[in-house]
Amino acid sequence: MGKLRGFLEFERFDESQINPSDRIRNYKEFTISPSTDELKKQGGRCMDCGVPFCHSGCPLGNLIPDFNDAVYNNDWKKALNILHSTNNFPEFTGRLCPAPCEQACVLGIVSPPVSIEMIEKYIVERGFKEGWIKPIKPSQNTGNRVAVIGSGPAGLAAAQQLNRAGHRVTVFEKENKIGGLLRYGIPDFKMEKNIIDRRLDILIAEGIEFRTSIEIGIDISTEELEKEFDAIVICIGASIKRKLSIPGSDLKGIVQAMDFLPNSNKFVDKQLTLKQELNAKNKDVIVIGGGDTGSDCIGTCNRHGAKSITNFEIASKPSEERTTKNPWPYWPFKLKTSSSHEEGSYREWSIMTKEFIGDGKGNLSGLKTVEIKWNSNNEIEEIEGSEKIWPAQMVLLALGFLGPEKSIAEKFKLKLDERGNIQSDKHYKSSKNKIFVAGDARRGQSLIVWAISEGREAAYEVDKFLMGRSVLAKKNSKGDLITA
Repeated sequence: MGKLRGFLEFERFDESQINPSDRIRNYKEFTISPSTDELKKQGGRCMDCGVPFCHSGCPLGNLIPDFNDAVYNNDWKKALNILHSTNNFPEFTGRLCPAPCEQACVLGIVSPPVSIEMIEKYIVERGFKEGWIKPIKPSQNTGNRVAVIGSGPAGLAAAQQLNRAGHRVTVFEKENKIGGLLRYGIPDFKMEKNIIDRRLDILIAEGIEFRTSIEIGIDISTEELEKEFDAIVICIGASIKRKLSIPGSDLKGIVQAMDFLPNSNKFVDKQLTLKQELNAKNKDVIVIGGGDTGSDCIGTCNRHGAKSITNFEIASKPSEERTTKNPWPYWPFKLKTSSSHEEGSYREWSIMTKEFIGDGKGNLSGLKTVEIKWNSNNEIEEIEGSEKIWPAQMVLLALGFLGPEKSIAEKFKLKLDERGNIQSDKHYKSSKNKIFVAGDARRGQSLIVWAISEGREAAYEVDKFLMGRSVLAKKNSKGDLITA
């Protein structure tokens, strides 16, 4: 724990942020670092709760009370070692995770929970600043070769774990740079890409080989991979975009979020100029979808200089507090206002798009909606007389993903499950010997913290498959770390 009765003495503190009118002038991160003294106080709020439910809330099983205690006692190097024992990339989760650990915090029953995510972020930032984060090269060479397909958080975690076990690891990425959606899906104002690059330097120094601009089945055949490598781990994510099949959906100006965001990220990276059809400048933009991707679109449109931004959500407006339907320590489905929402957007709830309207020349000029309500059977009922026309020259579809691209599974002749994900057993093994799968490709669209967890767990199973036992850590059914 932190300080005895510290949770009674110290109030919760969150990162300060640059004013919205100033921060939307660029794409840089806009949080303001707290003082070391303030971070120590926040670590001191961690209470001697007996059963730390934050462990079960975190898919990685992070040892949260332990690193909080180390921060409070000003032992930052110890805190970093504790954090890295369960999380390969806390600089990613410390910026991008929705922090289910905080929603499971015991203190959160009666007071604001411990600022776990913020503490995590500044532990790892302190580690990079002090030069404590250095390459850890494997102590042995097993002679085995492992291919990892995909360089998102699941692929990178699997690669680092397997490399540390002594296997020769090669990561294949179809894009021109490493990082997956971390690089081309997450806007820079949420995580600048030098954060990926500094960790990538560590991974390269540890001995992992990275091959970019490689399309499996085109630039290298699946037969070659199976012949050359002793095991293959597929971490391609879930990238099949959900469509909105209504009249007018073929009009120019209707754009998938995951076409819009990568183009903008490459523009920020000075790889290209913004395409006119993907530029929100001076346009009335409607973002359909109320999740994190929709929020990222809103923040990006503000930086493009959109004329107006409206966010549609088909669900009813959530409560601002927990309800009896999702009690502690479960994740609360309550109203979330992101930093992007604060920068400027209108939010509409219980609304459904019925038709896209064109200008007669094939271009989007607006859309038609209807207000809805949800009946006792959780079915949609349209409210008569509530139709409305909205002007829009750009609509961004942030409707989530249906699963992984099927081409990889087809080329390897792998089975899919009933949800369209790549089928695997409890050992992360696919329907084909020596081919494993992890992350969103296995479990469906999920959180970055789950992707890292999946990559670590799959690495354990691959190591055990290759060696008969594993030197890597794995969570047991209780969430404790074990090796076997």
